[in-house]
Formats: sequence, C-alpha cells, structure tokens
Amino acid sequence: MRTKKIHPYFIIILTFLGVILTGTFFLVLPVSSMSGKSIGFVDSMFMSTSAVCVTGLGTVSVAYDLSLFGKIILALLMEIGGLSILTIAIFFFTIMGAKISVSNKFLLREALNQSSVKGVTTLVIKIVIWAVIIQFIGVILNMFALMPYFDGNFSKALGYSVFHSIASFNNAGFDAFGSESMIGFKDNLMLNTSTMFLIIFGGIGFVVLSDLAKKRRWKLLQLHTKIVIATTLILIFSGAILIKLTAWTDISWLQAFFTSVTCRTAGFTTYDMSKLVDHPATYVVVLFLMIVGASPCSTGGGIKTTTLAIALIATFYYARGKKAKSFKRRIDEAQIFKSFVLIGVAVLIIIAGTFIVCAAQPGLGLMECLFEVVSAFSTTGLSMGITSSLNAFNKLFICLIMFIGRLGPLTIIGLVNKNWMTESNEEIQYVEESVIIG
Repeated sequence: MRTKKIHPYFIIILTFLGVILTGTFFLVLPVSSMSGKSIGFVDSMFMSTSAVCVTGLGTVSVAYDLSLFGKIILALLMEIGGLSILTIAIFFFTIMGAKISVSNKFLLREALNQSSVKGVTTLVIKIVIWAVIIQFIGVILNMFALMPYFDGNFSKALGYSVFHSIASFNNAGFDAFGSESMIGFKDNLMLNTSTMFLIIFGGIGFVVLSDLAKKRRWKLLQLHTKIVIATTLILIFSGAILIKLTAWTDISWLQAFFTSVTCRTAGFTTYDMSKLVDHPATYVVVLFLMIVGASPCSTGGGIKTTTLAIALIATFYYARGKKAKSFKRRIDEAQIFKSFVLIGVAVLIIIAGTFIVCAAQPGLGLMECLFEVVSAFSTTGLSMGITSSLNAFNKLFICLIMFIGRLGPLTIIGLVNKNWMTESNEEIQYVEESVIIG
C-alpha cells in the first residue's frame, strides 16, 4: 500500500462498499423475503447499507417482510458493519498465527482512528473479545426479559435475544418485534435496561473499554477516556431531563432516559417519534443528541463526544484568552482544528442533504426531512415515519448519507490528502496575512 501509494481511506471505503454490495445480493434473493418474492434491488441496497452502516433505518419491516434467512443476513451485516471487515479479518489472521504486514497495520491504524501502529493488532484482539463478551451478556439479559413475552418458548426467545443483542451493541437499531420498534416494551424495565447497557458499551469506544480494564483507577486513565466518560454521562442525564421536561405529560422517566441513550446513534425507540411534531423543544434535543452521537473507535456514528467536548473546551478557554486544557492536560491545537472542521463539514452535509431530500419530494415536511437526514448521517436510525414513503432517488441518496456518516466526513475528504504517508512539507512559503473574523 505504501509502495504503490494507495490511500488507506480508499481501501477502507472499498471494503465497506464490498460488504454492502454482497449484502444487497443476498437480501434481493427471494429466499430473504417472507413472501418468497424479492423485496427489490433498491430496498435491498437500502437495508444492506443501513445494516453495514449500523443505522437502523428501514424501508421494509424486519419482522414482517424478511424471512429467517434474511434476518440472519441482516444480523451478520450489522456485526460486520459495527466491527468492520478489516477488524474481523485481522483478528482471524492473528489468532491463526499469520504475520500482519506493516501496511496492514497502517491500514488498521486509519480504520480505528489511532495515532500509531504500535499495539494496533493487540487492540483488534481486544475489540473482538470485548464485543463477544458484551453481546453474550446482552443475550442472557434479553432472555430474562423476553421469555415471559414468548410464553416460555426458549428457541423463539433465544433467536430474538441474539438479534436484539447484536443490533443493540452495534448501535444498529433494527428490531424484529414489529413496526413500532420497542414501543410495546416501554414499561419493560429489564429489556430497557439491557438495551441501554448494550448501546452504551457499544458506543463508548473500545479504546475506553480497554483503558478501563487495564488501569481501573480514574487518575491513571487516559485523557481520551476521561473526556468520553464525562461527556457521555453529561449527555445521557441532561438529555433525559430535557426530554422529560419538554414532553412532560407525553413521556415517562424510563422512556426519557431510554430516548436519551438511543438517540446516541442506536435507533431503537419506546416513544413514537412522530409525536415530536407536537413537542418542538424535544425535537431539538433529540436532533442535538443524534448529531453528537457516540464516541471514537466505537460501533456508533455522529460527530462523536470528544469532538463536542474539545470544541466546547476550546471555546471556553479562547474566551478567557488561554490555551485549552482538560483534566490538567493541554489539548493539541491540531485536535482542536480537526474538531471544528468536522463540525463544520457535518453541518454543511446536513443542510445540503435536507435541501436535496426536500427538493426531490416536495410533499414531505421540513421537520421530517431534517430528522431523516440527521438520523442517516449520525447512523442513528430513528425516523418520524417517512422512510418507507421515500421515492427511489431519496432512498439511494439516504444510502449515500448513511455511508458518509459511517465512514466519517473526514475519511471522505481525506482522500484528497496526497501527504497521508508523511507530514506536509510545502516548498513554497507564503506571507501570512490576517482576515477579519466575526
């Protein structure tokens, strides 16, 4: 890869495209449909893209339109999309004793958003082990919650528990319960708790999980881990309180906390999102939580918790005329610049995406279109009920938005960076001149 100067981002994009097209091939087969007739190429591609990009938006019902074979394919796509095909492949190569080349380690570094190739294969092994353990625990917890629901039918409860655990941990949002997601389980404390547990552990990031397992004491944790944990807790509790306060009579505290957690790119819901039309303040809170999303090196999307935290910290210290710092550590200027670039690009994508969806289908409302685009970009999977009514163009366009959101805007725009192997060293130096800002 280095000798031929193939950009690692290009390889990453191709692997995701390959998995999406493979998933489309299997889902378009009649055997994947409950009716025995193909669900069609566009819907197959949409469902495959949504699963691989761990979004959860669906143009067909998982419960009523997909057969057992289709559900298994969807579950595999969610697992591959959450961990990435590169991570899974390198894991199996490593445990089989194969030597991982430097170029592949460099590719993994970019895929996992690491600063160095040192210890990257060890991180891959930890990622897969953590994923298996947490999802297994999730299956057990789900079984306790779903056994009474299926009148003690063990095999049926196990199938639903496995599917739900995979979808929850990978922040995918697909459910096999029916068209109303988890609204029928809004008072089921056990299932709500197990789902939130899986969403949080899947979205907090594998680097954080590894750091917590290794050090266990707050003072010894990395700055990244501290920022992720602090920001995650603040977003969950403040989000739940604001959602409850702005939709007081229409939502319970359990629903408010579940919504606050699931808005962080998971996509399940125990609350009818179409009701947000009557609660514009709640709508704004949900949009904000979706845009922020999960944490780096996780199964979730969004601009990430660290991006928001660094931007706010930098703004606070800029107002005081000081260098940005957190937990007694200075924050790198390059990371601050990267955070603001990511936020700016995300806003532009959301605005442009909403415009295109509205223009392609003038009959759709602005609130619904904006919500759909934000949900797709942040790979959340929540909808106000318009996904299945999108025309063919908008379905394919939402696929593109989901793809960009899963890979990350910086990965897409990073393709034009010709200096990815080395630090930029411009031969021509220009005179610096100030530009009036604000």
